[in-house]
Amino acid sequence: MFGKAISGRSGTAVARSRGLAVKALAAALLAWAFLPTTGWADTLSLTDMEYTTAPGNRVKLILTLDGEPAEPGSFTISDPARLVVDLRDTRNRLSDRRMEVDTGNVRRVTTTESGDRTRVAVQLSRQVDHDVRVEGNQIFIALEGGVSDAARIGRDQDPRERTATSRIDDIDFRRTEDEGGRIVVSLSDGRVPVNMDERSDRVVLEFPGTEVPEELLRRLDVTDFATPVNQIETRQREDRVRMTITATGPFRTAGFQTGNSFTLDIDPRVEEDELEDEPTYTGDPINLDFQDVEVRRVLQILADFDDKNAVISDSVDGRITLRLVEVPWDQAMEIILESRGLDVRERGNVLTFAPTEELASRDRARAEAQRSVEEVTPLTSEFIQVNYAKASDIAAMLRSDATSLLSERGQVSVDERTNLLIVQDMERNIDDIRRLVERLDIPVQQVLIESRIVIADDDFAKDLGVRFGASARSGSDGVDRDSGTGIQAGGSADTDAGLDDFMVDMPATGATGSVGLAIGRVGSRLLQLELSAMESEGRGEIISSPRVITANQREANIRTGEEIPYQTVSDAGTETEFKEAVLGLTVTPQITPDERVVLDLDVSQDSRGENTPDGPAINTQSVTTQVLVDNGETVVLGGVYERFSRDQVRRVPFFGNLPGVGWMFRNRETQDEHSELLIFVTPRILDESLNARNAGQ
Repeated sequence: MFGKAISGRSGTAVARSRGLAVKALAAALLAWAFLPTTGWADTLSLTDMEYTTAPGNRVKLILTLDGEPAEPGSFTISDPARLVVDLRDTRNRLSDRRMEVDTGNVRRVTTTESGDRTRVAVQLSRQVDHDVRVEGNQIFIALEGGVSDAARIGRDQDPRERTATSRIDDIDFRRTEDEGGRIVVSLSDGRVPVNMDERSDRVVLEFPGTEVPEELLRRLDVTDFATPVNQIETRQREDRVRMTITATGPFRTAGFQTGNSFTLDIDPRVEEDELEDEPTYTGDPINLDFQDVEVRRVLQILADFDDKNAVISDSVDGRITLRLVEVPWDQAMEIILESRGLDVRERGNVLTFAPTEELASRDRARAEAQRSVEEVTPLTSEFIQVNYAKASDIAAMLRSDATSLLSERGQVSVDERTNLLIVQDMERNIDDIRRLVERLDIPVQQVLIESRIVIADDDFAKDLGVRFGASARSGSDGVDRDSGTGIQAGGSADTDAGLDDFMVDMPATGATGSVGLAIGRVGSRLLQLELSAMESEGRGEIISSPRVITANQREANIRTGEEIPYQTVSDAGTETEFKEAVLGLTVTPQITPDERVVLDLDVSQDSRGENTPDGPAINTQSVTTQVLVDNGETVVLGGVYERFSRDQVRRVPFFGNLPGVGWMFRNRETQDEHSELLIFVTPRILDESLNARNAGQ
């Protein structure tokens, strides 16, 4: 059943079409008369467009021309789904250039004329298999009703070509620089269409109307190449060759056909953050299938795909056979240009194609012409006031070869007194320098850095001692007694005043109290016992808080303390030298765009130590680090925790181990000291009025 026909709306449609054809012929003759070089005398006209439907939601488009056309080229677009057919040397003579279909997968068909060709765009609801063929003065475009089984384009060869026999001459596999696998199939006929079907773990290639020699009917194991490709199996299936490539892991494919070779790249799929050094393609995916087509025509199609105008050099010639499946538009252009030794320059929405050397020669000539213009352009002088930065720093940047905005004739000088730049150059360069100064000459943010150094001490000591001996007196008052007791705080009891001999002499060191006992008499001597004890406990805390304000990325240093003198002896005599014992803070802040602060810190706390024969020692405590801190946040840079513990027992041999009375012959000393060093830092970003910004201050 016929659907809507562009040229057939009423009984007078044929006459109207004939009238249009006559007018088109007259217009063509008139154009030929005035523009003989355009070749419109041999141009065909698209005079009618209609469609028919078939079971299975299949649609056939019928394009009628006023003569026998050449083989049309075609390509597809994945998103949105679209089939594009280009008719070379064809004018668009349709009265209605848009046809609504809404049948099967076909939504509508539009025609446009550009240059010497007419483009037929078929808008689809999804990608489908299609077939394009020419019979007489008509072009038939058959669109299947189901989903495409492979990413195929432009099956635009004649049915007779499908039965033509071709041959696979060679199959080659190699590893690429991207750790991928490349399969290169050499064909005897470059017009052989290649159908590719990509699945999760394999890629299937079919070569219709092709045979393969017996020696190539094999299974290649390429696992040792360390690529995603494991095996390549080639089989003959009646009049076609099927090649199955088995792959592992996530992979991506790119297939293209140039000349008599079909190349399939299978690369490992990697994350985007691993592709920093890889070229990034941003164009929409495109499918291209051309058999022996002019290179100029392919370049024009690529430019039209991206809505660009194309300027193609007369030096671009030759023909190309190409098949690309689901390749980004810009990558497809790169492949074609590299295969033909061409390059492109983009200016606005115009693409200029030419051989690489020709474009390079143009660039050199343009640069030389620009230099010639600069040599005769008059120079102007400009005074640029620098407010916050140093004019000398900006002048040094302008003179630098790496970042210079000055021309070869340009000069810059500095007035240190007024912080003024004096620039002499072309007006264009001066404008660039002025914009640079406006960007750089801004107030530098400042940071208040406050550091706290806390030293906490906690110590405990205990000492127990005993002395045992005999004396001629029983007490300090000279009165004879069988036994007695003396108690004194802060020293020893008086019972030791008359001791003539010590049997045991192990008193507590620095005793804070003692007890003296007269425990008996031996002859004229009195036996006495003295118990002594000492216990001390103390806690201390030292807090130092250096603080300093500095500009962003500027080092600041603050120090306070003393210089300790000491004597040195040399051949010149005795000299006095000094050692520093200071509290110091050295810091370089860097403010990040998200209002955080990176700090390069060196914090030290030195103090006077013990005196030695060579001079006083210096106790040093310091930390050097880099931290990232939120504005106004306090962070602990580090700490040192020290603990000294000692339990010492002195005893008289043998007697000190006796049960019951051994304590009379022992001295016990216990010591436990704790010391902890903590270093805190708090950065605060200041506003222009030197108030802390968002720091709760």
